[in-house]
Amino acid sequence: MKINKSLALVAAVILALAITARAEDWPQFRGENSSGVSKSDKPLPTKFSLTENLRWSAKLGDGIGSPIVVGGRVFSTAMTDEQKLGIFAFDSNTGKQLWKTELDTGKLPRITPPNSHASATPASDGKRVYVHFSTLGLIALDCETGQIAWKRSLPVPAYLMDWGSGSSPIVYKDLVIFNQDDDLAPALFAVDSATGEIRWKTDRKEMLAGYAIPVLCEAGGRTDIVVAGSGKLKGYDPKTGKELWVCNSLLRTMMTSPVVKGDLIYTSVQSYGDESRTLKYALLEWLDTNQDGNLARDEVPKEFWERFDQSDKDKSKFLSGSELDTAFQSAENMIGGGTSIQAVRGGGSGDVTSTNVIFDLHNKSPSNLTSPLVVGNQLFVVKKGGLSSSFDAATGSTHWELARIKNIGDYYGSPVAGDGKIYVPGENGFIVVLEQGEKMKFLAKNDIGEPCLATPAIVDGRIFIRGRETLFCFGEEAK
Repeated sequence: MKINKSLALVAAVILALAITARAEDWPQFRGENSSGVSKSDKPLPTKFSLTENLRWSAKLGDGIGSPIVVGGRVFSTAMTDEQKLGIFAFDSNTGKQLWKTELDTGKLPRITPPNSHASATPASDGKRVYVHFSTLGLIALDCETGQIAWKRSLPVPAYLMDWGSGSSPIVYKDLVIFNQDDDLAPALFAVDSATGEIRWKTDRKEMLAGYAIPVLCEAGGRTDIVVAGSGKLKGYDPKTGKELWVCNSLLRTMMTSPVVKGDLIYTSVQSYGDESRTLKYALLEWLDTNQDGNLARDEVPKEFWERFDQSDKDKSKFLSGSELDTAFQSAENMIGGGTSIQAVRGGGSGDVTSTNVIFDLHNKSPSNLTSPLVVGNQLFVVKKGGLSSSFDAATGSTHWELARIKNIGDYYGSPVAGDGKIYVPGENGFIVVLEQGEKMKFLAKNDIGEPCLATPAIVDGRIFIRGRETLFCFGEEAK
């Protein structure tokens, strides 16, 4: 009897250890709190291809949303038909498809290549997986079965230059947080994760189109939801959505997401033009088809005609001069372009611009599309052309600047890190691997055989990469 009790105790200890040591999760865009860093100590492959270290692959359909991994399941999305969204679940070890749920999207809004209608990255709390789609709003599906738990319609995002939807949700406690910075009605939403009911909504009227993912920052004894946008980094109370603080240090167009380490929030921004070139100049370049220096009503997307008419003070049916200055950009936030890499201390109250900016690096050529990576003491950025830069995350001092990573091309997916390596996905389908550290060291250049605009996920020694049509899982063979 004593032996049986001892065996039971040993079994219980082993089970507890197994639960403790279970596979890590990558539950949203760029993993835990959008950090892009894997905490697993399992080795990751340096070299991989369609014939080397490929554990499995699955054909999905067109899409650029990143994969996530939760509870041993990989979730991803794709356009499976012209007006049909597919949401997939796979076994992360074997690649076996566990379920596929398809939804009719209805008529789709305009988008600009290379964007895809399946552009958002899902998020999951292990019970449900949450997906945003432009015409459907937020959808929650049961992780085990793929059955729809709830749907929450939201305003269809509208973009002056037809960029298209691309924002992704996050989960915080019992809330699904979603930031929709478009050019028409930007707002931050908090939705009950169990029911889909809107808990609160905070308008962000002074914002222009952007794609920053909300992040969480613990500072000053509280946790804030932090969102980057046009000209401003803002902290919100997650219970109420109330704005707690603002740092007026960013630039006009925010397509990258912040990264948090400790109580520091890192942003990397490149925006069209310079500080004096406000939105007006971009509109005239992109929408003024006859280049007469004015904006006619039929040169503007229909969704914005009401705002056009309100701004056409002299009823000339053209916007020019001061009319165009504030027709689509807040008069209180006439921020322009430029470049900036910043570290801002979280927390505080009110305007923290003069007190919380730790460093602000200008003219250091960050990307307008890929988010920064902070791993160890390193702040790493990469931009178009395969140009990388690295800085000390505490001081902003330069490790190296504008060094080529041997892959010339465009970069949309953001870098991620694990096992002492940095993985940099290129739009041309080549994934460059660098050694993490203060000196630039190239390790490998790997070809997945199709374009890649998504950010990889890293879980327990495996890297999951979403190509334009295919989901790949790479990992070293067990020894």
